[in-house]
Order: sequence, then structure tokens, then C-alpha cells
Amino acid sequence: MKEILALIEEKQQTYSQLPLFKFLQDESIHPTKRLAWAPCAAPFIMSFSDLCKYVLRQEPTNDKIQSILNLHTYEDDSHWEWFLEDMENLGFNNSLQLNDSLRFLWSEETKASRLLTYELYKYIVQSEPIEKLVVLETIEATANILLSFTKQITDKLQLISNQEYKYFGNCHFDAENSHAAHSNDMDKFIENINISEKTRQKSIYLVERVFELFTQWT
Repeated sequence: MKEILALIEEKQQTYSQLPLFKFLQDESIHPTKRLAWAPCAAPFIMSFSDLCKYVLRQEPTNDKIQSILNLHTYEDDSHWEWFLEDMENLGFNNSLQLNDSLRFLWSEETKASRLLTYELYKYIVQSEPIEKLVVLETIEATANILLSFTKQITDKLQLISNQEYKYFGNCHFDAENSHAAHSNDMDKFIENINISEKTRQKSIYLVERVFELFTQWT
């Protein structure tokens, strides 16, 4: 698995250079405006909970790797609550009738978030536990980059508004970097997993494909 984890890290560095992340660092733009895209990310952010609970998680299990996946999902499946709090605190919770909200969430402007969820679902359900773990590790690599930039913005916003921003701020970033599923012992276990050549090839494909999906979304 060390080769696959190294590939994820390599792709992560490339991902960090995308235009959105340069935009997030542009201090000539007001912090709130640098997060103005957040409502368009809602379909994916909200549905990630379903991916955790109903696709990645499989219980009961005697499989060590599936147990690691399950632990991840329990730590991640409620982060949407922080997102809703941030939508309120950022001033994005504008009043819309239900039909208008549905039109927005299923509009052309938000289709990338929906398609990201659907494509990830497809790859996860067609995978064995070790391959699912590769997908999840790749997703978390993209999240780490996004949150590393958004938390810089919310740190400054917090000084202005005296509000806490949990999803886009330090709360989420710290949670992602302190997973119980990423203890030192767990990391060593994952690094030392021996995989077959067939699994290696599929894992490389999954890493590349998931980064492509998140690049399109970003």
C-alpha cells in the first residue's frame, strides 16, 4: 500500500494548485465572497453522509480493513451539521420556497456536486474493502487541501464576525487530521498491507479517477 499512499500524496500536491485554491488565497477579495461557492457544494457535502452510512459502511464485519472503513464513517457521517451551521453564520441561509430550493440543488449550476456523489457511489459499490479504503483515503486527501485553505479564511472571518465556522474552519480541519482510524498504529497497518498486482492496478486507477472527479468538481 505504500506505493498507493505515495501516489495519493503526489496527486494531492497537484490538486492543491487548482485555480479555486489560488482564488481562496486572494486577500483582495472579502473573505465571505471567497466562500460564496459553498451553497453549490451542498449536494455533495450533504450526500457524503449517505455514502458513509449506506455505501462505505458494512456491518457486521470480521474484516479488519472494513472495520477501519466503518470507524472512518462514524467519524465523518455527521459533518453536514457543521456545514448547515456555517451556511447560517456566513449569511447564505436565505429564505427560499421549497420548489426554488429544489430547482437550485438540481440545477445545471450544481450538477458537478451531484455527479461527484453518483460517480463515487459507482466506484465504491464495485470495490473490495481495500479498494474502498483507497477511495476514502483519496477523498480525504482532497478534503485536507480544501480545508487547509478555507480555515485561513474563516480564521479572519471569525475576527470580524465573532462567529465560529465549524465546517470550513479549524473544527473540521482538526477532526480530519485526528481520526482514530489514523492513529500511528493504524497508519502503519495500512502502509504495510500487501496487495495483489490486480488490486494494485485497480487502486492506481481509483486514485487517478477520484482526483479527476474532484478536479472537475473544484
